[in-house]
Amino acid sequence: MINIKNLTKHYGNLTAVSDLNLNIPAGECFGFLGPNGAGKTTTIKLLAGLLKPNEGTIEISGYDIQRDPQKVKGIIGYIPDKPFIYEKLTGGEFLDFVAELYQVNGDFVKEKREELLNLFAIKDFENELVESYSHGMRQKLVITAALIHNPKVIIVDEPMVGLDPKGMRQVKEIFKQLTKSGVTIFMSTHTMPVAQEMCHRIGIINKGKLIALGNMNDLQKQAQVSSGLEDVFLQLTSSETHVLS
Repeated sequence: MINIKNLTKHYGNLTAVSDLNLNIPAGECFGFLGPNGAGKTTTIKLLAGLLKPNEGTIEISGYDIQRDPQKVKGIIGYIPDKPFIYEKLTGGEFLDFVAELYQVNGDFVKEKREELLNLFAIKDFENELVESYSHGMRQKLVITAALIHNPKVIIVDEPMVGLDPKGMRQVKEIFKQLTKSGVTIFMSTHTMPVAQEMCHRIGIINKGKLIALGNMNDLQKQAQVSSGLEDVFLQLTSSETHVLS
């Protein structure tokens, strides 16, 4: 579903992402971890079509994001770590705006919208201006907007930021159900328990390079530790000798 080949992105003399290769099948929740400044958010923005690579290609559902950007953006849902919402719109107006961008309408959108607003307990605030929403409510609204068109792929940067425990559980359950239905999720997060619980495989990036890839057993073997993901992560990122060939 997501095929990344030799992906490289420079900012001047800084290489943010270096020769990244990943193949992520349909129905997988893929975790993308790394220290601050490792290249996670740059990779996310490249996948979402917000940045252009200096080298390499990204294909999503068979479409090259550089050659067919509209087709790719029509099948992905993007949830940034710092969502921007037009604050002078109501929550409902914002969702209508997003639905029009994706050119979806009718009974399907109405049902999807009602389902998600009720699930996240923000239905009662549908007609309130977004400027009155708490950070957690805005995050729930952005997730709702990203799912409004039934995307095949969800690209998400820190999905749990600002959510209370109930909201976190709701998002985790939604993501689990989506992957069971064949949706692919590419998720960057610093929340190790969330990544360990939800992700089928995990890639770890450090200084722009992919240094580890696999399920928990694979990562534990590479790190030579038997404990949880946090210890695995710290071990792998503490040494520059861990680099995938």
